[in-house]
Amino acid sequence: MLFILNLTTHISKIDFRKPFQHFFKLLCLVLIKNNLVAFYLMLQMLLVIDMVTVPAKKILVNKSKSDIEHVNSALETFTLCPSCKRDNAIITDPKLGEIICSKCGTVVSDKILERRPEWRTSTMNEAEDRTRTGLPSSLARHDMGLSTVIGKENVDATKNRIEPSMLSTLHRLRTWDFRTQDSSADRTLRLAFDVLNSLKDKLGLSHAIVERTAYIYRKAQQKRMTRGRSIHAVLAAAIYISCRQMEVPRTLDEIAAIGNIKRKSIAKCHRDLILELQLKLPTIDTTKCIARVANKANISEKTKHQAMNLMNDVVKTGISAGKDPMGLAATVLYASCIKTGEQKTQVDLANAAQITEVTIRNRFKDLKNRLELHD
Repeated sequence: MLFILNLTTHISKIDFRKPFQHFFKLLCLVLIKNNLVAFYLMLQMLLVIDMVTVPAKKILVNKSKSDIEHVNSALETFTLCPSCKRDNAIITDPKLGEIICSKCGTVVSDKILERRPEWRTSTMNEAEDRTRTGLPSSLARHDMGLSTVIGKENVDATKNRIEPSMLSTLHRLRTWDFRTQDSSADRTLRLAFDVLNSLKDKLGLSHAIVERTAYIYRKAQQKRMTRGRSIHAVLAAAIYISCRQMEVPRTLDEIAAIGNIKRKSIAKCHRDLILELQLKLPTIDTTKCIARVANKANISEKTKHQAMNLMNDVVKTGISAGKDPMGLAATVLYASCIKTGEQKTQVDLANAAQITEVTIRNRFKDLKNRLELHD
């Protein structure tokens, strides 16, 4: 009777949220206190035997060396392969995102979750101190990649349900968050940069040109130059200015044809942007125009080098002043083809430079008179 009373007293003091072993120790103390040593020894032996004979279940968790040593290596697991049933044979390739058996080659899973931090950097300073993660900011996005969105699920960061008393406040915050990101300026920028992305693929523009174009368009919007003008025309003019500043040979006719915009509208917006934003454009490099026309017309390297040497003489004599660079490049290539004996007609070069044969004939006559070229 005394044993039962003591056991009941100790059980009332037990915190059942603790593991079972703590309860067992208290039970053993009660048994020893009541001189039941033999029964205590028998329970202790049973516990030890149970702990030895019954192994703990292995959990399917990838334990990686990179989590300990901070190196990028294959992640080793301690699970059984479902095919060959071999232990310690499962490895994980973090680059491919696959869990593979090293013995039989079975792909256990091809969609693993990367839990290590992913660092994306845009500058050398960010690469050294690692102060920022996520996608780099870009001027070619309407929000520059910095805005956030409140999700539609009524859960918090820990995936717990939000209290009903806070749902009205959350709904009001979500509404105002949407309204602040849906202004007329944001809608205009979103439409303009969608057009910019399509023209980027069609014209083969680099990332630097796209960023500079977005910068020029944002400046024009701040100056209220987009009002009363076509978004496509202003954007095409900004692309032409960016190509001129980055010394990439692109013509107004080419941009107008690919963007399906009138050349007159692009030229007018181009002049307005230069005057209003006070931009300075460098002179067009004629050697790059020669390379572009020659590549389109499939002209040999020998003729191309001959044309570049001839273009240097044309620039030194001042013949190129006030002339269309593409027309002059096509004319110099035509003259070089005559010298090297390569069979190229004026029509071929005119189509490659997107000009008329009359332009090549007039420029060629001028070159013959000033440089004493022979037909």
